[in-house]
Amino acid sequence: MVTLALYNLKGGVGKTAAAINLSWLSASEGYKTLVWDLDPQGSSSFYLGAEASVKNESKKLLSSEMDIGEAVQATPYENLFIIPADLSARQADILLSEMKQSKKKLGTLLASLKKKYDIIFIDAPPGISLLHDNVFNAADWILMPNIPTTLSIRSFETVSRYFEENDLDQKKIKCFFSMVDHRKNLHHETMQQFYKDKIFFKNYIPYLSDVEKMGVNHAPLETFAHSSYAAQCYRDLWKEIKKTCL
Repeated sequence: MVTLALYNLKGGVGKTAAAINLSWLSASEGYKTLVWDLDPQGSSSFYLGAEASVKNESKKLLSSEMDIGEAVQATPYENLFIIPADLSARQADILLSEMKQSKKKLGTLLASLKKKYDIIFIDAPPGISLLHDNVFNAADWILMPNIPTTLSIRSFETVSRYFEENDLDQKKIKCFFSMVDHRKNLHHETMQQFYKDKIFFKNYIPYLSDVEKMGVNHAPLETFAHSSYAAQCYRDLWKEIKKTCL
């Protein structure tokens, strides 16, 4: 089992769109794939048509009042499953702070799924907190989408320093550019700078309306816009991720 976490300190960078499209591609290739939505907004859950089956489900999972296997739901897509989020996920840091081994709770929960799934995608909320320490420890790889702008890149640099200062494995961090606008010189200049340093995957996700239409269609891109350039970009990115992470 390989665990891939979609994460960024900053919100609005295309994290959830990547989690859904990459997990769909994984499932389509025959990997038994699970998405764990940890974001209280529940956007991954929305895209896959899932809702928590019991009240305060996220809270009950973290506090071990509910077995994680009971929270898994099938989606309309073969081999693709999800643990949906609800608003109780906002209490994650409070719950984790009260536990022993509080930075390893997610890893412990995921260990029980090791034989059931080939790939697990974690859709993590933005920020840096105890919940994120759990994500950083539990994931084999941290996939970090970044818009090629000053503030987004600054977020990447902040996370890199955090890993260094807290003895976390920086080699886990794998970045890719997201929401790239070819009309903006700044985007091109930023991308070339970081490609030179070999920090980012070569493939990137463009800023296109087809990606935004995922919300209208409540579905991954491949299901309604297979021939689009955006869908092709996700396919190319997934190929590159597989070479490094699987």
